[in-house]
This record gives sequence, C-alpha cells and structure tokens, in this order.
Amino acid sequence: MFDSLDISYLPLDYIMIPSQIILAFVAIYFFILGVSGLVQFRTPNHYQPQKKFSVIVPAHNEELVIGPLIDNLTSLNYPKELYDVFVIADNCTDSTASIARAHGALVYERTNHEQKGKGYALEWFFAKLYNSPKKYDAVVIFDADNLVHSDFLQHMNNRLCEGAKIVQGYIDAKNPQDTWVTASFAMSFWVANRMLQKARYNLGLSNYLGGTGMVISLDVLREIGWGATSLTEDLEFSLKALLSGYKTTWAHEAIVYDEKPLTFKQAWKQRKRWARGHVELFRTYTFRLIKEAIRKRSIVLLDSTMLAIQPLLVVFMGLFTIIGLIDLFIADIYTPIFKYIWPPLVWELVSVLQLIYPFLVMWMDHLPRKVIKWMFLHFPIFVYSWVPIVFLCFFGNTRVSWSHTLHTRSISYADILRQR
Repeated sequence: MFDSLDISYLPLDYIMIPSQIILAFVAIYFFILGVSGLVQFRTPNHYQPQKKFSVIVPAHNEELVIGPLIDNLTSLNYPKELYDVFVIADNCTDSTASIARAHGALVYERTNHEQKGKGYALEWFFAKLYNSPKKYDAVVIFDADNLVHSDFLQHMNNRLCEGAKIVQGYIDAKNPQDTWVTASFAMSFWVANRMLQKARYNLGLSNYLGGTGMVISLDVLREIGWGATSLTEDLEFSLKALLSGYKTTWAHEAIVYDEKPLTFKQAWKQRKRWARGHVELFRTYTFRLIKEAIRKRSIVLLDSTMLAIQPLLVVFMGLFTIIGLIDLFIADIYTPIFKYIWPPLVWELVSVLQLIYPFLVMWMDHLPRKVIKWMFLHFPIFVYSWVPIVFLCFFGNTRVSWSHTLHTRSISYADILRQR
C-alpha cells in the first residue's frame, strides 16, 4: 500500500505504521466526542420535587471547610423534608464532627485505621443507610471542600424522574483564579465536562462518575453493592455498574464547585493518586469490557473500554513523542504516515479545534475569563505533565495507601457567586 507512495520502510515501521493507523482512529474518535460536546442534542424535562435524597459528605479532618458546605447544603432550593445531610467523620482527629453537628448535619463517626479512604467510608455508611427507618430514593455524594449550586437537587430530581439511575453533575472549580495550577485544573475540568461528559450524554453513551456531585439510586446500590475501594472509587463504580446494565448519565446544569490544589507539587500528588487508581482499573476491567462489548455488540461498552484504556493511550503518546523527537532532530527512524492517510486540511482543522476548544467552552458555559492569561503557556504544561505521571504509575505499584488532600481555604457559596 505504502510502496506506491514512495515510503521507504525502516525497521521501526513494522511497529510504528500499524500504531499510527490505530492512533488515527483514536484521534477521530476523540474529535467526534469533542464536536458532540459543543451542541445540545438532549434537553431534560422539568418535574416537581418528589425524589428523596440522602446527601452524604465523607470527611477526614476537614474542620476548615466543612461548615460553609453544610450551610450551603441545608439551604438548597429543594423541599427540606425531601433530603437530609449526613457527614461521615472518618478517622478524624480534629473538630470536623462537632462543627458539622453545629451547622445542622447528621454526623456518623467512623474509626478504622486499616481500611482508610473515601471508598471504605462510603461502604460503611451505606450498610447503615440500608437499615434506616427513613427511606430514600437516592444518595448524593459530595467532598468536604465542595460548594453546591442552589438548584442542584432539583436538576437531579429531573434526571431521576426521567428514569436515570446514576447521574454525575458538572464539576467546576471554586478557586480557579488563585494560581496558575488552580486555573489549569479548572480549565481541564471545563473541557472534560464538554468534550467527554456532555458529548457522551448527547450521543446516548454512558458517562462516568467524577468522585463528587454524583447521585446513585439506592435500589442500584442495594442490587450491585458499592464495592468500590480503589484510589478512583468513582470510575470503578461507573464501570462496575455498566457491566451490570446501569449507565451513568450527565446533568450539565447541576453544578458542584470543587477546591483545586494551589501548587504544582500538590497537584502532582493528587493526580498521581488518580493515575494509580485508573491504571489499576485498566488492568482489572479492560478485557472484561472488551469481552462484553463484543458479546453484546454494544457501542456503549466499547466506548467505556476507550475510557478504561486511557492510561495505555497516554503511555503510547509519551513514547511516540520521544520517538518523534529523535526522528526530527537526530535521525530518520520511522515513517510518519499521517500526511498520507489524513488530508492536510483535516489535520489542521483538528489542530485548530484543540486550540480554540477551551475558549468555546468558557464562552458557552459563562466561565471566568480571567484565567485566559494562563491558557497559552501554563495550561499546556499542566496537560502534558500527565504523561510522566501516568508513565510512572503504569509501570509501578497501584495498590498504595490512600492519602488525604489538604484544604486550606474557607469559601462560602456567596463568595463563588461574586466571582462569576
């Protein structure tokens, strides 16, 4: 095929040419996702409040941030008789429990120094919730450093009334203007909310849980169990539920504001934990998803396979970058074929879309514009720093102890509104 195009085979071509063709299809896949996230294919209906929610906040030594969150949650625009706010004070050695009680939360204190982390804390609390005399339709899970849009529960009520069983809300940043790191984190989430989450919702695929701002029907929890105790318990439950026949859906209007790390060192540590969890799920779920996708001829399962193998794709990106630099500056060691299999204008269109996508997202979702000053240099550095993080985790141990992310700022929901 390529001989007619005057391509001279090099030894590395036997690996690189098939790999480049595969990556071309992967690029097309993400291009379709990206474009699909810029439109509105599906509009949810509005329903009167009827679903009962158990709002749960796992918290470990969060005395600085737990008060503003509880104040925020207890004043949502939703009938007070239809939801309760619970705090799991998990292995706390500070005043988290007493502060949460003082602000109106129902507090459950847990001490277990062997099984530490959010996943274990939720598993422990769900067992108590199943036997509660008060019955709920769904659980809502937030992190202790969050703040929540006042209509969050109403939007989730709409999704559940439409038949959804598992729903992820829009994750925004509550401190995007603090440092270049928080701005880069925020932009990453803004792009993912459109390019990965809303796109999948528009196309009828399955979304994935993001760790906070997520809603799960209690009947699904009873049926399949939580059982998600990895370092990325959110994604783990999404994949487990999908294999059991339950898709995750998306609520773009249900916004939760999450605190982002201030320094690159803190962000590296947090993302390394996420990467380890994702690599573990890649090893555990990839072949199961492929097998089920083939058996059921399911595009939804095939798409989730693409989600599961992302660590492998990042590793390949890193290797391709290194090989490409050697080929460009030292010696011709392989044949780049993209110019033969992809018309130049299409390639340039994809490149342009990558550059303007963050601007489109910020304009469409009315997001803070002051972070633009960090978009051209700092944001690419932040994005590409994922490559060494994933590379290190891919070839390392993924079963490590859970580590707590330190939160340093107390921000109210009123502060969030003033910044918008």
